[in-house]
Amino acid sequence: MATHIRRRELIAALGGLPVVWPLAARAQQPKAMRHIGVLTGGFGPDSQARLDAFLKALVHLGWRDGENVRLEIRRGGGNADAIRKHAAELATLAPDVIMAIGGTATGRLLQATRTVPIVFAIVPDPVGSGFVASLSRPGGNATGFLQFEYSLSGKWLELLKEIAPGVTRVAVLRDPAVPAGIGQFAVIQSVAPSLGVEVTPINVRDPSEIERDVTAFARSSNDGLIVASSTGALVNRVFIVEVAARLKLPAVYAQREFVAGGGLMSYAADFLVQFRSAAGYVDRILKGEKPADLPVQAPTKYELVINLKTAKALGLDVPPTLLARADEVIE
Repeated sequence: MATHIRRRELIAALGGLPVVWPLAARAQQPKAMRHIGVLTGGFGPDSQARLDAFLKALVHLGWRDGENVRLEIRRGGGNADAIRKHAAELATLAPDVIMAIGGTATGRLLQATRTVPIVFAIVPDPVGSGFVASLSRPGGNATGFLQFEYSLSGKWLELLKEIAPGVTRVAVLRDPAVPAGIGQFAVIQSVAPSLGVEVTPINVRDPSEIERDVTAFARSSNDGLIVASSTGALVNRVFIVEVAARLKLPAVYAQREFVAGGGLMSYAADFLVQFRSAAGYVDRILKGEKPADLPVQAPTKYELVINLKTAKALGLDVPPTLLARADEVIE
């Protein structure tokens, strides 16, 4: 009988603690570890700074590597095979969300998975590339941030004419294998007549072909160059800047890295802002929102960067009005 009494007393005692024990048990359980993948496509001197901005923004939002989130970072380095391999690896790991940097990385990830949420940055044409159904309603497993709107491409030609008014022939170095390469050239071509400029496309291939085609184009002092956005151009940026300098071609570039490496001028989005915003989208997805419901956002801030040393080497006098609009001047 005593055994039965003790059992009843124990049950009664337990019955009096319906809330305290579960709460204590929950308090002792570690927080669930979330999983974020990161895949970079190209590379450049600014790449790490952008990734750092993304990671710092995550910390600000409460996500700390090794505490409540585990990061898997893969770098493609501009190598198509490496990007494809890393994309397949990350898709197999099936993290909660993947941050994709660049159009090539985004495309490879979407070939590898249509279920893992993807947030992309520095992607020129996600609709034309088939990454999303529309900017306002992406509809699938990917959303993110545009590198630029196509209308920006016309601005490159306007800036080139402003810093080198005598230019009447312009080569446009672009990648015709991706929709963005075709789109950028189409916009430049559409504004060229109003600026009195004839434009010629040159395809981004290997360095020897780039050098051969640009050298064949550059026949007079009235020639200029626009380097449109592409992974191939970014990978070969040092070589392209060297060719432009040797041929005395005033050139406008789609990314700051070229100007930091000796190029004349660039006009591009402020990508640090974009990467901080991307962390916000990752945070929202980790908290339950779907990429399909998060609109693709266009840049809100652009930066003009001018290299005065290069301008001097080309014998160009930078107009004071243009210099005053520059966000960064490299001397």
